[in-house]
Amino acid sequence: MASQKSPMLVLCVTTLAFMVCFVVWMMFGVIGIELRTELGLNSTEFGLLTAMPVLTGALLRLPLGIWTDRFGGRLVMTLLLVLCAVPVYLVSYATVLWEFLAIGLCLGAVGASFAVGTPYVARFFPPERRGFAMGFFGAGTVGAAVNLFITPSLQATYGWRTVPKIYAVALLVTAIVFWLGSMADPGARKNATGPWTKQFLVLKDPKVWKYCQYYSICFGGFTALSLWIPQYLKGEFGISVVAAAALAAGFSLPGSILRAVGGSLADRFGAHKVTWWGLWVAWICLFLLSYPDTSFIVNTINGPRSFHIHLGVPVFIALLFILGVVFAFGMASTFKYVADDFPEQMGVVTGIVGLAGGLGGFLLPILFGIILDWFAVRSSCFMLLYGIVWVSLILLYQSNVRHTQLDGRSGDAQPSRPPRAALIATRWEEHT
Repeated sequence: MASQKSPMLVLCVTTLAFMVCFVVWMMFGVIGIELRTELGLNSTEFGLLTAMPVLTGALLRLPLGIWTDRFGGRLVMTLLLVLCAVPVYLVSYATVLWEFLAIGLCLGAVGASFAVGTPYVARFFPPERRGFAMGFFGAGTVGAAVNLFITPSLQATYGWRTVPKIYAVALLVTAIVFWLGSMADPGARKNATGPWTKQFLVLKDPKVWKYCQYYSICFGGFTALSLWIPQYLKGEFGISVVAAAALAAGFSLPGSILRAVGGSLADRFGAHKVTWWGLWVAWICLFLLSYPDTSFIVNTINGPRSFHIHLGVPVFIALLFILGVVFAFGMASTFKYVADDFPEQMGVVTGIVGLAGGLGGFLLPILFGIILDWFAVRSSCFMLLYGIVWVSLILLYQSNVRHTQLDGRSGDAQPSRPPRAALIATRWEEHT
């Protein structure tokens, strides 16, 4: 019976499992708002609370990616879903900050499900379709938006302590559905023989580090903002938790479901073009979002005139929507790079790149809280991301754009060196 299951069925149930995991992974972004008041947390402590599950999800991506190569995605994903139900259930009984942090470390393992599902689903599709497959699976990050819709309603109806219990049951049910709809991993054990240290030799390839950089921007920024934006909206615009969470979905929803579109674009136009232009759009959006609510007086020839600069809710959400779209495209294009360059080592490379992205998602909320406590400017979180993206664009230009022709091929791969005039013309076209 297992052989009769289609690759699309496997892709769908694996994406479902990842989505449920992501809902649980992002849970503290909503229930943490009430916990912040209940426990009297400052911005830094709130950032630590929301980021703690992200840390474990990041650190476990590498070993789980290796285990996926060795034992297969079906087995590893099922065990992950079942085992993580325990710490999720225990959240309901925590009473002090250190207990939430400790349990958050344990339940954060669900975030490592990405490193399991990505190589697993890719092995069921030919190379020319892997960008779509991994983008479709990556759309499971829609769990961030699902969390923003469902968790506030459950919290308002039953209280926040019931929410983790419901999600623990959801993990167990999902494990059953996944096992019934999936099949044996066709790539398990084929390229994972020998000691683990042998698999880490891939770290010598500089491409791995470049892809870590790209993913830490796109996924790290997406995860951090998904956790941070609900309380940002509540504080900036004075709206309820339910309304703030619903509006925050304007960022999380496109940042999730459009990963499949980003994967298809990477299949068609190449991973480099999608990544490069996506970061430019993100840079512009973050520049506009960074400008704080400002009032100032200008002494004109007709006397003093006061001005007020402030982003209203519609403009703010529109910019977040665009930012979510380009982050989705960037996340998908990064793993198109991985599938093209490391088809035989996707498990370990996916784990390494996912680790970098997860660490970005862990560190950024903490940094958001620290700089907010220091400078007391709410938009400082966007200022930080703006600077990171700007530096990353410079590095990307130095490492890729200067050596890439307009058709996306590496200049180093050309059979002969082009004439100087042609090279100058090509570089002029790259910048116009």
